[in-house]
Amino acid sequence: MKTPWIKNLCQFHVGVLFCLVSSAPTVAQIKPDTTLPQNSQVTQLGNVRFIQGGTTAGNNLFHSFSEFSVPTGSAALFNNASTIQNIFTRVTGSSISNIDGLLKANGTANLFLLNPNGIIFGKNAQLNIGGSFVGTTANAMQFGSQGIFSASLPNSPALLTVEPSAFLFNQIANQPITINSQGSKNVGLAVPNGQSLLILGGNITLDGGRCHCSGGSS
Repeated sequence: MKTPWIKNLCQFHVGVLFCLVSSAPTVAQIKPDTTLPQNSQVTQLGNVRFIQGGTTAGNNLFHSFSEFSVPTGSAALFNNASTIQNIFTRVTGSSISNIDGLLKANGTANLFLLNPNGIIFGKNAQLNIGGSFVGTTANAMQFGSQGIFSASLPNSPALLTVEPSAFLFNQIANQPITINSQGSKNVGLAVPNGQSLLILGGNITLDGGRCHCSGGSS
């Protein structure tokens, strides 16, 4: 799915890393909070954490967690319906997201990860999604005039059926994002051809990590 709204979002960010053309600690939990009308649910089977539930609004699916990290050698699978176009994931607790495993979603859904505390993509971090990926340390996403989906002030997203129009930062010093990922076959974080990869926050550091996409839209 093309994401023309990404170009309009760029002006709102302090640090932006695009991939439009071309080691985290292993402490980890994915813990749902209770801030949504229909809360997220996590079931663990072996090294795979299946993420279900969440609140659906139109073609958007909202998840909310007090912690969200993926340990080395494990996977987080968003078990979304095929009709979902966007998966919005926020972290309302105080911990950094350490991603050193696989993030996966069904179909061609775009995946958003919002954690104002910071994000670290470890050496083994990988993406297996059919759409675009956005990782950000913004506090909230704005949905036009309909409202916001906030991590710092959790709110109900029941009416947010449009695509996001802006990312909102309210810290004096926006938290950083570090990318160490080499992923599978040394390609790092990668999305399918024609999709976009957007990393935005405070300081964006590529510490031996890689980002890859081909023919993505801006």
